[in-house]
Amino acid sequence: MKHILFYLDRISKLLSEAAAVLAGLFILATAFIIVYEIIMRGIFHAPTEWVLEVSTYFIIMAGFLGLAITFRHDAHVRVDFLTGKLTPAHQRLVNLVTNFLSILLFLIFMTESMDLVISSYTYGKLSPSILRFPLFIPQLALVLGSALLLIELLRRFLYDLLQLPASPTASKKES
Repeated sequence: MKHILFYLDRISKLLSEAAAVLAGLFILATAFIIVYEIIMRGIFHAPTEWVLEVSTYFIIMAGFLGLAITFRHDAHVRVDFLTGKLTPAHQRLVNLVTNFLSILLFLIFMTESMDLVISSYTYGKLSPSILRFPLFIPQLALVLGSALLLIELLRRFLYDLLQLPASPTASKKES
């Protein structure tokens, strides 16, 4: 079982980091197109009609693609003033329960998002703007981000369930 977890950890790390790079590129692209909009609007008095829509898609995509790496490095927002007072055994139990519930929640979210993508693609749904952008493209980030987070949640759940030490590739000291 440890052998399987080792490979799950390596695959999860690789996929999470690739998604994080893609998320970073979306944020960088957003910054560039917003600067472009500022220049066009402020200097040339020629505002664009597409920057708001595209930057919104990019930020949403970056957010969902960054879920897994954020969870992997424990960088998400967490309120732990109650769990911090628990014994390590009780903290592990709380982590098992919350990770299990999170797995169920994101499994539902991923399947519903997949239905949304399939529906948007099948019916050719386009954005109601001048761009007429195919909506299934930004919606794919919901499915991909959820799937990557599910892999991370499953990995962490199995490590906690088997009482294994934190995975070597998931340490907080990684850069």
